[in-house]
Amino acid sequence: MAAHTDTAAESCHDHATHGYITAKDDYLKRLRRIEGQARGLQRMVEEEKYCIDILTQVSAMTKALQAVAMGLLEDHISHCVVDAAIAGGPEAEAKIKEATDAIARLVRS
Repeated sequence: MAAHTDTAAESCHDHATHGYITAKDDYLKRLRRIEGQARGLQRMVEEEKYCIDILTQVSAMTKALQAVAMGLLEDHISHCVVDAAIAGGPEAEAKIKEATDAIARLVRS
């Protein structure tokens, strides 16, 4: 990881230092696959496929989105939150709150 000259909070808003940046291509590949699943779901509804078959595909797409979300959350915690914790101060508290709020949103979904 490159040395940061900005504060930890600022560095996480700089696209070059996001925790997921090393896996960006993997995330994009997964998201394109999910986009294809969404188009497939639209086609299934247009073609009036069996409800349970559509629901099975919705479940698969939901799991794929959850996997992306969990990966991004893990990258955020291991990069942005850890950097902010090392720097200390209000930035650390803000990043921990931000991560906690993100976890709460994921749990509710």
